[in-house]
Amino acid sequence: MTDLELALQLADTADALTTDRFRALDLDVDRKPDRTPVTDADLAVEDAVRAVLAEQRPGDEVAGEERGGEATGPRAWVLDPIDGTKNFLRGVPAWATLIALVQDGTPVLGVISAPALGRRWWAAAGQGAWAVSGGGAPERISVSGVRELGDAYVSTTHLGTWVEHRSREAYLRLVDACWENRAFGDFWQHCLVAEGAIDLAAEPIVNPWDVAAAQVLVQEAGGRFTDLDGRPDHRGGTVLTSNGHLHAAALELLRG
Repeated sequence: MTDLELALQLADTADALTTDRFRALDLDVDRKPDRTPVTDADLAVEDAVRAVLAEQRPGDEVAGEERGGEATGPRAWVLDPIDGTKNFLRGVPAWATLIALVQDGTPVLGVISAPALGRRWWAAAGQGAWAVSGGGAPERISVSGVRELGDAYVSTTHLGTWVEHRSREAYLRLVDACWENRAFGDFWQHCLVAEGAIDLAAEPIVNPWDVAAAQVLVQEAGGRFTDLDGRPDHRGGTVLTSNGHLHAAALELLRG
């Protein structure tokens, strides 16, 4: 089984668990030290994925949002069992399982599966970026061709995170420069960049498991991925994804 085949199998395993618990009346919700929520579904998914990896790739490292772990070796699987847990526990369908394979610090494979949206995205280095809806055939995706910020559609996270982790001014500079803005949030906005539905997505605080899969997806779709200081690293703590044409101009507005 190739790494990509395995990653897609892992996503199937995760989807079976998450869809069963989505909108469950007995969903168990706890709060982590950073005050973010975690549900019994988050834990069940990560444990199930880790069990498959232990059998199929026993020599690989595994790092996940809920159970920790290291991603410092030559091969590491980086997991976010449910990205968008707040949406998940409130019954909003915009959430996904994120699975990435990182080799020597660089994501080379990513799967983002959002079963409540009926959508899955994946990419592997040198193999392009793909998406599938429901039971349809996979389609290759690519970023938009928009070249001016004044014509751009941008997604960011809510203003409070910018005030806390970057600056209100940076947020306003970017959205004011663009044609249209929304806050799709989390994984979804980066997937929308990869498939050309929007042109830019920016976040002032992220963890590696939030964006490792998005990095390879956006890059394989022809776009660009960096932190807000311009470094192409999923461990930078911030993120800007774009169609590439707009990246330098957006970074300039977001500095400071």
